[in-house]
Amino acid sequence: MDLQLQSFDGKKAGTIKVSDAVFDREYNESMVHQVVTAFLAGARSGTHAQKTRSEVRGGGRKPFAQKGSGRARAGTIRSPLWRSGGTTFAAKPRDYSQKVNRKVYRSALCVILSELRRKDALVIVDKVDLATPKTKDLLAKTKALGITNALIVSENAAGNLDLASRNLYDIAATDVAHVNPVALLRFDKVVMSEDSVRKLEESLV
Repeated sequence: MDLQLQSFDGKKAGTIKVSDAVFDREYNESMVHQVVTAFLAGARSGTHAQKTRSEVRGGGRKPFAQKGSGRARAGTIRSPLWRSGGTTFAAKPRDYSQKVNRKVYRSALCVILSELRRKDALVIVDKVDLATPKTKDLLAKTKALGITNALIVSENAAGNLDLASRNLYDIAATDVAHVNPVALLRFDKVVMSEDSVRKLEESLV
C-alpha cells in the first residue's frame, strides 16, 4: 500500500510503501476497548489503605474485666465497634493491572493505525527535524501541515522536539518505543516520520 509522504514543512515529498498488515487491518472495536481499558487500569496506583484492628496502635490490654462490670465483654479498645478502633473491612493497596497478551496488544495497535489511515488522521513525513528547541518553531511546522491537535512520533523524541512540545497541551511528542493506544486515540492527528513507520512495522509484524 502506498501513502502520501510530506516534508515537515507541509510540502509533498512523494509516496511511501507501507505494510498492509499494519496499516490495512479491519477495525475491531472490542479488541481496542480491551487494550485501552487494560492500559488505563495499569496506570492506576492503588495506594489507598486502611488499618484493621490488629494494625491500629494500642489495644494490647483488656480494657476491663470479662465479668462483673455489667458492660458487654471487650478484649481490646481497638475493636471496630469502638471509637478510634480499626476498620472492619479495611481497604488495602491493590494491583489494578489487567493481563493482555502481547499478540493482542500489537494487533490492537495495528487496528488503531489502520483506522487512523482510513479517517485521514495519519500524516507521514519524511523526517521530523527541528533546528531549535522553541515552541513557536514547532507551531510553525504544525501550522504548515494544517494541524492544531496532534501526536508527533519520531525515531527519537528527545532533544529539541521534546523541549519544544513540552509546554503545549494539544501537541505531544513521543518516540516509537513509547507509542501506546491511548496516545494514538487521544489526538485528532498522528504525525509519524518515515523512520518511525519502519520501526513500527518491524515491531508489530
